[in-house]
Parts: sequence; structure tokens; C-alpha cells
Amino acid sequence: MTSQTVPPSAPAPRLLIGYALGALGSVLFATKGVAIKLAYAEGVDTETLLALRMLLSLPFYLVVGAVSLRGRAAGGAEPLGRSLVAKAGLVGILSYWFASYTDFLGLNYISAQLERLILFTYPLFTVLFGALLFRQHVRPRALFAFVFSYAGLALIFAGAPAGSGDSLLIGASLVIASAIAFALYQLLAKPLIGRIGPSLFTCIAMSAASIVVVAQFLLTHPVGALAVSPNAFACSLFLAIGATVIPSFLMNAALHRISAQANAVIGTLSPIATIALAAAILGEVMTGTEWIGAVLIIAGVGWFTLMERR
Repeated sequence: MTSQTVPPSAPAPRLLIGYALGALGSVLFATKGVAIKLAYAEGVDTETLLALRMLLSLPFYLVVGAVSLRGRAAGGAEPLGRSLVAKAGLVGILSYWFASYTDFLGLNYISAQLERLILFTYPLFTVLFGALLFRQHVRPRALFAFVFSYAGLALIFAGAPAGSGDSLLIGASLVIASAIAFALYQLLAKPLIGRIGPSLFTCIAMSAASIVVVAQFLLTHPVGALAVSPNAFACSLFLAIGATVIPSFLMNAALHRISAQANAVIGTLSPIATIALAAAILGEVMTGTEWIGAVLIIAGVGWFTLMERR
């Protein structure tokens, strides 16, 4: 399967459900940066927080995965081949470990608001890799929209406070690496989801990533490091359930109904939600220049979303 585009004849209700699932999942994912910042304030480091996130969410994926496998067997579906499971696991590691780890690391250096705005531009990479790897057509309007988005990012960087250059560059680079990995995940996951099903694929992908995350933690930390403060554990629990388990199923269910490109840009509400939550909970305040940059980013990606729907 080489094309990720939903056929023009796809039923309208199916597309609308896909858009709704993608939007809800995107908003829930938007809470992630705030939860991570709160956990960091409690003294938790990146590797420990990521391990807690995966350990707390893994039981849900194992249960759902077992139910999905039983349902496949009852329905007479062919057993999953080792090659298919391995591919799903590798794609899961790309997103739920590498993309997550670089994103978590980046939040050590930049605000939750800037992190979400940078990550929000990953549709550019989705479009580019879609053209390079899957021979998908790149619409001129997509490139035009991203001119606005990256002009907004440039404006935010230009208005950064003096002395924040090194931290800003490191944090932004890590989050951009996360965005690239997530864009590849969007494209590589869709054909696998079509063959495996969204729920079972998510379980396989998350389980494989959990193994890598826990192995990384054990190589760098003593097991006792998992004993964090009650506040840090509460942040980790929300991060695992509210910002990981629920939105991961929603996003993959959306991918099953709409194109990777549409799913990539449907989350226009995500940075708006993060900006509001970070201001209310973390006290992060954006300058006038940053607001202009944010508007350009959201307008560029939002305009592309509207065109994609039409």
C-alpha cells in the first residue's frame, strides 16, 4: 500500500468522525507539555518521567490488545504475522519512544507554549515525506500555508529575550527532531493500521516502545528513582492516561478514517489549548511579538486544514 490519501468517495460521516476524533485527540495531547512542566517542577528528570508514563499506561494497552486479539480470532481473521508485528513495533518505537523522548528533553529548555507551537508545524514534514516516500502530490497551497507558519516561528525566535539563545536553540532542535519523527510515524502507521486495526496497532506500538523506554531507564537510573513525590506521581498518572492512553487511541482511530495529512493539520486547537493552559497553570506569558508569531503559525496550518477538508 503506497498511498495514504482517503478516496474522494469516502462517506462524509466517516470523514467527519475522523476529523472529530483527530481534534479531540489533539487537544488532549496539548495538555502533555503542561503536565511535563509540572512534573519537572517536582524534581523528576526526563528518563524517570518517561518511564513512569509508559509503565502506568502499559496495562491499559495490554488489556485492550488482548481483547482485540480475541476479537480477531473470534471473527476468523488471519493471525498476525511476525513481520507485521515487528513493523508495528518499530513504528511505535519511532513515535512513542524517540519522538516522545526528544520532545520531553526539549521541554527542559523551552516553554510549553513554544514547544507546542514548534511541534504543531510537523505537517510540513508529513507533506514532504509523503511526497518523497509515497509519491503523494504536494499541493502549492500546502507550501504557501507553511510559509506563514515558519514565518511565525522565525518571528518568535527573533523576539526571544537576550541570553536565551543557547537554551532556545537546543530545545527547539530537540522538538523539531520530535516533529520529524512524528511526521514519519503518521505516514508509516496508516497502512499498518489498515491491516491490523487501530486499537491493536496502538497496543503493539506502545508495548514495543515501553520495552525500549524501561530499558533506557534501567541503564541510566536505579529502580528506586521511580519512587517520586505524590504530586509528581499525580502528574505522571495524568500524563499516562489523559495525555497518552486516551488520545493515542483517538488519533489512530482518526488515521483509520482520514488521510495522514488531514490528521496532521486537524489539530488547529492544540496550540491554542496549550497556550491557554500554560498561561493559567504555569504562568507562562507571551509577548506581543510571540502572539503575532503564534497567530501566523495557527493561521497557516488552520488555513491548510480548511482547504484539505474542502
